[in-house]
Amino acid sequence: MVNESKDFRHLQNTGLAMIVRPRPGVFQLFTIIRGSVITRIYPQVLAVFALSALVVWGHRAFPGLVAGFSGAPFALLGIALSVFLGFRNNACYDRWWEARKAWGQLIATSRAFARQTLILDGTPEMPEPRRRLLTLTIAFAHALAVHLRPGHPADRVDLHLPAGVLEAFSASRNPPDMLLRRMAGELAAIKSDGGISDIEFRMLDDSIEQMGMVQAICERIRHTPVPFGYTLLLHRTAYLFCLLLPFGFADVLGWATPFSSALVAYTFFGLDALGDELEEPFGTQPNALPISALADMIEINLREAMGETDLPPAPLPRDYILM
Repeated sequence: MVNESKDFRHLQNTGLAMIVRPRPGVFQLFTIIRGSVITRIYPQVLAVFALSALVVWGHRAFPGLVAGFSGAPFALLGIALSVFLGFRNNACYDRWWEARKAWGQLIATSRAFARQTLILDGTPEMPEPRRRLLTLTIAFAHALAVHLRPGHPADRVDLHLPAGVLEAFSASRNPPDMLLRRMAGELAAIKSDGGISDIEFRMLDDSIEQMGMVQAICERIRHTPVPFGYTLLLHRTAYLFCLLLPFGFADVLGWATPFSSALVAYTFFGLDALGDELEEPFGTQPNALPISALADMIEINLREAMGETDLPPAPLPRDYILM
């Protein structure tokens, strides 16, 4: 149990995915349910199994009524369907990976911004300008997670906003962008008061611009799904293939047809369901990105950069799931 906890801490700090668990053994590989797509597709697999058993029984009891067909066309169609499913899953994984890289960029930019704002510690005439900027950066990370995952509680954002900003935040139609504008305004006020030079202002403003670019990338991914017609074609083809498959193998495999058909259905429906999860990297499915945990890590890093020692605990998975 101790080694398993260490593995969890290492994996959650990398923030690679919502499913966080040690590599399963051979026995566990066939018994794991949590995080598997089987929970989403088992009704379809059972339906194919039942239909296959019914087809085999009908073909043997009423051969003139339930005819059998050659399995060669199904083999060719299965190969073509596998290729198309592979293309779609690659496209969906590219979306997932681009979203992960965007949040990785946000973490790196936030840490760099914390280092860059050290120049503000030498401006005693302005009350804690660095703390205000970094606190708004923390709020931006949490606000972006809420913005990308509707329905996610926004209480973590409210904790880092003063009353005046909180009112504007609640009224904004794009809260993360409103916070970036607030940060830019704070930075412009520091410059106009002579706290930083033009070069220092440009350096700090570039970091805020990079945070805005991360938001734009994430919004593009969230609001531009894989073309519906392409997805619909694969859904229909996968269902038709799995439902017609028993007729092609009832003669050859006999009562082994239901098991073979169910295995094929598990593969095709599983790939289809996995593609659906990867297509929405900011969703709530087990394979979506843990953007809330990544925002928590940004908060911990920036609060530590501000000299705080009473830091919140690092996010840990619950039932192998990191949100």
